[in-house]
Amino acid sequence: MSDLRVRPADPSDIDAVLRFWREAAEGTSISDDPGGVARLVSRDPEALLLAERDGVLTGTVIAGFDGWRCHLYRLAVHPDHRRRGVGSALLAAAEERFVRLGGRRGDAMVLERNETGQHAWRAAGYAPQEQWRRWVKHLDG
Repeated sequence: MSDLRVRPADPSDIDAVLRFWREAAEGTSISDDPGGVARLVSRDPEALLLAERDGVLTGTVIAGFDGWRCHLYRLAVHPDHRRRGVGSALLAAAEERFVRLGGRRGDAMVLERNETGQHAWRAAGYAPQEQWRRWVKHLDG
């Protein structure tokens, strides 16, 4: 098996990332569009991490840090590459980034219906916080 490479995304990766998420990610977000991903990459060039094997995109994670909290989004591994260390490598890179920036706790949002994702997060040492409920409001702008 060839080496896995984890690197930050750059603007030239945006279209490939969006295609990848349609195939490998569970669910969609309001900001899963070229403008949303471009803003992420522009604002925090090291937040969107890509895993590649032989030049092929095999996984993603967004490791967002706002100076206070460490948030993980879009951990996605292509179905043909699951259970081969891609998710673990992405999370290790994200956690290293957080520690380097002074973060102390990572959190992830996982869809309740995403059993595969829940298993992966538990295997990585994360646990649900049942006492919290996410509240959202879409902003017009």
